[in-house]
Amino acid sequence: MAVAPLPNVRRVLDYAVTEIPPEKIYLGIPNYGYDWPLPFRQGETKARSISNQYAVEMAVAYRAAIAYDETAQSPWFNYTRDGRAHVVWFEDARSMSAKLRLIQEYGLHGAGYWNLMRPYPQGWTLLNALYDVEDA
Repeated sequence: MAVAPLPNVRRVLDYAVTEIPPEKIYLGIPNYGYDWPLPFRQGETKARSISNQYAVEMAVAYRAAIAYDETAQSPWFNYTRDGRAHVVWFEDARSMSAKLRLIQEYGLHGAGYWNLMRPYPQGWTLLNALYDVEDA
């Protein structure tokens, strides 16, 4: 499934704001994706963590069409390597925008990206377009 499906993020926030004042909460924004070999077997299948940029490069290399799950608010695609099917879920500007907009909706203090070691310039562009960014 998606790295951080929007309904799941909302569920966590719905609970969090009952226990913590919203203005004290920072929303974590994932800056990565997962490449899952299929079929998935609970406790056996391990995904490879990849950057959002690499996910797009993989889709191009494997000529895979990137789909968008409207419920999860996340992009994904399927491909086959060495005879094994894979599904890749990752973040893009659309999915990050859906999550970043929750900051204002819930009255949160702000957001932080995880993981900054994987450059994704679109994430910074989007963040700067939606909010005034302060140094922490």
